[in-house]
Amino acid sequence: MERNFEPRKMEKIDVGKILEFIEDVKTTGGMIRNTFEEYADPLTSVEWEVDAAVECFEIFSSRWTIEILAALYIAGDRRFNEMRTLLRGISSRTLSDKLSACQKNGLVDRLVEEGPPIRVTYRLTEHGKTCGRLLGVLIAYMKIEKGLVRGV
Repeated sequence: MERNFEPRKMEKIDVGKILEFIEDVKTTGGMIRNTFEEYADPLTSVEWEVDAAVECFEIFSSRWTIEILAALYIAGDRRFNEMRTLLRGISSRTLSDKLSACQKNGLVDRLVEEGPPIRVTYRLTEHGKTCGRLLGVLIAYMKIEKGLVRGV
């Protein structure tokens, strides 16, 4: 799903700050990787690491999950129809299924407000917010890498 976006103009100093934050995360990520390596079994470590990584990212790999998480992380709590508006092209059925999967994976809470009318709001759980914060660094890096952000 390639879209043509004009690069977002930002102050060069702010782009520099973002790049510094990304470098900090890369350093921290390297330290985390080294810590895991200290506990590695030389015979099964690589397979275990790859399988664990795939399993951990599996919840983010299905179509619409990232879009739902991004919408809730950026826009905040939303009702069902607001989500449909934000996620152009998603059917009601698919949105319902994906929100249920996000609930099952502990990323989203479904809050029901008794009516009439009954109002249902979707909100990121603490786990979902943490995933959003962690993915935010990767997203920032990719925005810069793809030229979607330009310092002025």
